[in-house]
Amino acid sequence: MESINLVKGYGKVNPSEDPSSYSNPRAAHKSRLTIAVSLTLFLTLFICAFVGAFIHAYDSDGRTPSPSSSSADSLKIVCAVTQHPGSCFDSISSLNSTSTKPDPEQFLNLSLQATVKELTGISSLPKTLLSKINHPGTVSALKDCISLFDDALSQLNQSAELLNVGTGESALTVMKVKNMQTWISAAMTDQDTCLEGLDEMGSPLLGEVKARVQKAKEYMSNTLAILSNMPNLLKKFGISMH
Repeated sequence: MESINLVKGYGKVNPSEDPSSYSNPRAAHKSRLTIAVSLTLFLTLFICAFVGAFIHAYDSDGRTPSPSSSSADSLKIVCAVTQHPGSCFDSISSLNSTSTKPDPEQFLNLSLQATVKELTGISSLPKTLLSKINHPGTVSALKDCISLFDDALSQLNQSAELLNVGTGESALTVMKVKNMQTWISAAMTDQDTCLEGLDEMGSPLLGEVKARVQKAKEYMSNTLAILSNMPNLLKKFGISMH
């Protein structure tokens, strides 16, 4: 408020400050110097306030989204917290609709959808391979993989159900985040357990199965990373978690 009063008052010469009223030239010079210093101080404060507001719009990870930010820019910020930002961006972009407002919760939902879709697509892999091989150890391991794949898909679907909320309801709460972290971590463990079983049995199909599940594992990892970083991501987007 002091700076505003300074601007309003500037230009109004008080008789006592009129240079012509001073009999001493030094006094006149001192008055002009005081005004100049005051104006410089005001301009300095104004510039600092402007720069501060400008810097506030940025953080160490990049630009904080604003209503004018593109969906792609917002998605890059979200995917930057994952170990596989490329696959994160591609998987979510393929499902993202520009008609929806870009925010971390929306991207989390799409990442989870992409994960469920990918795992569903390879869920029949163990059964398919089982009918083509007679290797005893591999047969046993693949039977375990069948149940592990089913369990992983169930865990992911449970997580997806938590994001299906009615109008006015909060999609994410602290409790939901904890439950989803548990389920998605369990789904990732199921995939690793399948591969470990094939490895222990010396299965010749280990390489093929590992390659086929790689994308699903990356998607699960991405989804879990987004979920684990959700509080900070929401803060960047100016959203609070309940």
